Amino acid sequence: MPTRPLFCSAEEVATLLRMDEAIASQRRAFTALAHGTADLPPKVMHPSRFDDSVMFCYVSRLSADTGAVAKFGSVHPANRAHGLPSVNAVVVVLDPVTGAVVAVLDGTALTTLRTAAASAVAVDALALPGADELGLLGSGTQALAHARAVARVRPLRAVRVWSPTEKHRVLAAERIADELGVRADAVDSAQEAVNGVPVVATCTLSREPVLRGRWLSPGATVVGVGSFEPDRHEVDAQALRRAAAVVVDDPQTAAAHAGPVVAAIGGGDLVPGDLVPLGQVLTGQRTARSGEQDIVLYFSVGLGLQDAAAAWAVVDAARAADERAAAVDGRPAAAR
Repeated sequence: MPTRPLFCSAEEVATLLRMDEAIASQRRAFTALAHGTADLPPKVMHPSRFDDSVMFCYVSRLSADTGAVAKFGSVHPANRAHGLPSVNAVVVVLDPVTGAVVAVLDGTALTTLRTAAASAVAVDALALPGADELGLLGSGTQALAHARAVARVRPLRAVRVWSPTEKHRVLAAERIADELGVRADAVDSAQEAVNGVPVVATCTLSREPVLRGRWLSPGATVVGVGSFEPDRHEVDAQALRRAAAVVVDDPQTAAAHAGPVVAAIGGGDLVPGDLVPLGQVLTGQRTARSGEQDIVLYFSVGLGLQDAAAAWAVVDAARAADERAAAVDGRPAAAR
């Protein structure tokens, strides 16, 4: 008899997928990608002709014992002005044997968690061990998630937050300080947020650079998640020229979608072979940082495989919770 699919709201996704588990899921995704053991068809990113939104669709499969996962949604930059998430999506999880629907998950919460968790994986692999301060460019949902995620892999003592609207950056700093118990300052310029900081995260949807390479200190690690289209450039060309390594989630995808990478390849500053896959750093196949003075950049445009790993982590957590509840109640566990 077919079983009832699992339906998870944003709140339920966040409850089931804790940050440490989200980080672990992203390690699995990038390791599988490095070993060539996953299915990852090209993603669809289509700018709408009607407004500045972007439609997207990702599909992938992490392993033989986890079924296909698809995510459909859109990016609406104007939502920021209304205090709403810029990304909205739904994720569908299929059974690995029958292809039946196993789960339908809120894709906005899942995307926020897996993106920040992947950046934490990158920071853990690329940043200096003693890096204890974070500079955030951006003050929205993704910036807050990055503060939480980076705090799980580095002993943060301070965070600097900048975004164009003073009210937003002040509120973000207050929330980070309250949640993480660290000093968090809203600063007046992007340069002030970056100067002397060992880890920088750019979490904006800017089409113009908000981070200038000349501001970066030796040894800095930068993670950028907002340049997911060729015409979005959170980071300027000088930052890429100063970098000892440009690490990406997937070279082929980054070369087609990541704005600063597309520009650097088009301008002759990079060739596709220069791009270092994060998964190959995790597995020891490639290196990125060779010394403490190196500046290292990581760009993520998002992969369906990240969604697949995170979605199955949610499904597994839901099943485990159901089994625990059944054991307490003395009833059969629901087949989810």
